[in-house]
Amino acid sequence: MQESWRSPRRNSRQTAGSCSSPRISSVTSDFEDPQFERRPYDPWVAYGQSKAAEVLFAVGARSWAEDGITVTACNPGYILTNLQRHLDDDTMRAFGVMDAAGNLTPLPYYKTPAQGAATSVLLAASPLVSGVTGRYFDDNQEAPIAVEGAENPSGVAAHALDPASAQRLWEYAERALMR
Repeated sequence: MQESWRSPRRNSRQTAGSCSSPRISSVTSDFEDPQFERRPYDPWVAYGQSKAAEVLFAVGARSWAEDGITVTACNPGYILTNLQRHLDDDTMRAFGVMDAAGNLTPLPYYKTPAQGAATSVLLAASPLVSGVTGRYFDDNQEAPIAVEGAENPSGVAAHALDPASAQRLWEYAERALMR
């Protein structure tokens, strides 16, 4: 009974919802202080770190594949949802998604919630990606490595796919859980 979950016939998939922020910030930039205890807190750096950590989680979980568990990460894209209720109007205007009257004005590249969910659904349910693990997807396809310094970088930052950083993050998490 105990070994039944290890059966190769059993498939389990986890998909971590990330975003484009791993290109902006890296959890690996400060493994000694990921909780901002000794450096000034910056909400956008913290957000980017959390999203990079989600991708690194998927990379670090590759070893689970032998147990029939796959883990991927994806970018749902830019979507106006209730999450933005936590942002002030000035920030929303700075992002270009609110006019002077306070009306939401999604930019042309914004997705609907259904469009944003498509990549997560693909990763969770499609036979096309059965067995795929430790990878990052965007717009229903595996994302390329972003080119640093590009005017409009797309894809995933190389640091978010680094196996050594993934291992370091997993070790940090294990230590944190033991506290």
